[in-house]
Amino acid sequence: MRRALELAHRGPMGPNPRVGCVLLDRDGAVLGEGWHRGAGTPHAEVAALADARERGADVHGATAVVTLEPCDHTGRTGPCSTVLLAAGIARVVVSVEDPNPVAAGGARRLREAGVDVLTGVLADEGLAALGAWLPAVRHGRPFVTLKTATTLDGRIAAVDGTSRWITSDVARRHAHALRADVGAIVVGTGTALTDDPSLTARTEDGSLVEHQPLRVVVGHRDVPAGSRLRGPGGELVTVRTHDPAQVLAVLHEREVRHVLVEGGPTLAAAFLAAGLVDEVHAYVAPVLLGAGPAAVGDLGITTITQALRLEPSTVVPLGPDVLVVATVRNAPADEAPAPAARPSTEEEH
Repeated sequence: MRRALELAHRGPMGPNPRVGCVLLDRDGAVLGEGWHRGAGTPHAEVAALADARERGADVHGATAVVTLEPCDHTGRTGPCSTVLLAAGIARVVVSVEDPNPVAAGGARRLREAGVDVLTGVLADEGLAALGAWLPAVRHGRPFVTLKTATTLDGRIAAVDGTSRWITSDVARRHAHALRADVGAIVVGTGTALTDDPSLTARTEDGSLVEHQPLRVVVGHRDVPAGSRLRGPGGELVTVRTHDPAQVLAVLHEREVRHVLVEGGPTLAAAFLAAGLVDEVHAYVAPVLLGAGPAAVGDLGITTITQALRLEPSTVVPLGPDVLVVATVRNAPADEAPAPAARPSTEEEH
């Protein structure tokens, strides 16, 4: 199973989960391996069977070790459950049962056909491998990561608006790896117009990585024709709303599973106030400015008991900087912050 999990991580993040599969004979020897390479490509089980055929291996009576329950529906490809049955697989070992009601049912079909099915093997590691895909499927909306890059006193820019660079190149490389792992990057029109970002995922030498997330601009103002957002990179998507839930609904329809909210302060506050931030990635540099815009706008909080409390999960040193990864605690209903005010007519985001 650990080998299957290693294979799963080779696949891209996207509308489909990362899945790996290893086929074993009765003595435990490997007959074939496979992983899902992206939407529309063969699933991990089918890829493993193809690998076994290329090796000239007989898979009849073999065991399939797979990180996610074989699907039982026809989408861009056919159901893996029937493919395994047709191949004569005798035993299937699964890490995580499929939470997607559309695709689930493969284990049941296999058992009804007489296949020995074992589930829950290295379940915690299997859940971790699924990453943002799992909560996105469970909640019916993209998983949302709010990313900030601030000074030690919480500023994202100096008083004159300059912000390049607050964090080190080590932290920026890490942030580009995060961009490469999501389906969409979201900013407000204020950030798009003021900073003219490209919102691309790049390698250390500055070239574009193969997978480029959608570049999403929220607000009613147009993105100028000469903007870097219209240059090389992912597709530019404009969502003319100030409602974070509507933004996520649009991206859910496009099968985006993981959204990275990058700016600015008003947009960050809107997602937080709406309860639509699942995780925060806070890059903090040992820099002091004393004044300048903060990372998060007004949340309507007037007393410390209303504060949004975060639960840190990871602290990562990145050169001179630090990355804090945290989840948002559910505030008690009577202490939840008031909804953020709508942006002004100047469209702050």
